[in-house]
Amino acid sequence: MVSIEDVRTIALALPGAEESVSGHTGEAAWRLRSGQFAWLRGPSATDLRQLSELGREWPAGPVLAVRVADLEEKEALLAAEPDVLFTIPHFDGYPGLLVRLDGIERDRLEEIVTDAWLVRAPAKVAKEWLEARGWG
Repeated sequence: MVSIEDVRTIALALPGAEESVSGHTGEAAWRLRSGQFAWLRGPSATDLRQLSELGREWPAGPVLAVRVADLEEKEALLAAEPDVLFTIPHFDGYPGLLVRLDGIERDRLEEIVTDAWLVRAPAKVAKEWLEARGWG
């Protein structure tokens, strides 16, 4: 299990990342100038109603929303890790998914948050960051 502090540490270690407050939820969010890449996400009344209609429930622990590259990546990740990754009707057609923080290991969370950052990072910054780690 990871904490919100783990998310904060991972996100703020990425170049240009800043913490803000999500305008929709009032919870912590991590962003670049180009937009949010990760944010804490609680359920809205609409989310709860829609999930109930689908026979599903919102998880009990904290949830992190993250950007992904595209809908294909989203579907692949959801299929590969259904115990920790999920989506809701609000995210239909949107390249983002939800992460159960109480069910994911820190190393995997770091990969997911970093990938979300890479989606939003300026190409030059992302390339330099990847090259500095021998991944470019």
